[in-house]
Parts: sequence; structure tokens; C-alpha cells
Amino acid sequence: QVLLVESGGGLVQAGGSLRVSCAASGLTFSTYAMGWFRQAPGKEREFVARISRSGGVTYYADSVKGRFTISRDNAKNTVTLQMNSLKSEDTAVYYCAADYAQRYSSSDLRSDAEYDYWGQGTQVTVSS
Repeated sequence: QVLLVESGGGLVQAGGSLRVSCAASGLTFSTYAMGWFRQAPGKEREFVARISRSGGVTYYADSVKGRFTISRDNAKNTVTLQMNSLKSEDTAVYYCAADYAQRYSSSDLRSDAEYDYWGQGTQVTVSS
């Protein structure tokens, strides 16, 4: 059974930092690219970041580029999203997801339909 469990969400003031993590089990972690998505109330789930199997390649949504950093530790089966300079519009439930396929299409790797497994999400609230 594959499990992705997010942690580290919470309440932070605008301009602050927060780190969310995802612990994976039940899969060969190093064979999956990992992504972070988020969903704000009343909005569709959107792509935030993705990291390749080895961690050598990363992708970001334009809205978080330069503020967020995705990283992974294949020895510990974890993926982390470091979020700095947070804004109120970053408020959302953050989900980690695992994708077995290697993808080179910008649209595909940003599509939640292409990911195989999902965590339950962790709430991030940024107060202004």
C-alpha cells in the first residue's frame, strides 16, 4: 500500500517561511518524480513544483519561482517544500504526489491527472 503523508503545515504571517514535508512508503521512492500541488478554497488544484527522481531537475509554477524550493532525500523517502516570502495568496491545502513516468512536456508534468499517488494534504494559512 502506497502512503504519502504530508506534515508541517500551519499558520504563518505574510513574509514568513514555512516548510512542508512528505514521507512516502510502499513504493520505490527513487523511481518516482515527486510533485507538490495546492488547492485554495473555491479554486481548482494547481501545480506548485516538481522534482525529478534523482533530484537533479526541478520545475516551479511562475507564482512561486524564486520563493519556494523543492528538494528530496531518497535515503529517507521524503520530499520537502521550503516556502519563503509567503503571501496571503499562498493559502491553500498543499498535496504531495508521486509520478512514475518521466515527463518532458511542460503541460504534462504540471497536470495533476498524470500523477499516480496522492497524500491527504496539509493546510497552509498565510495571514496578511
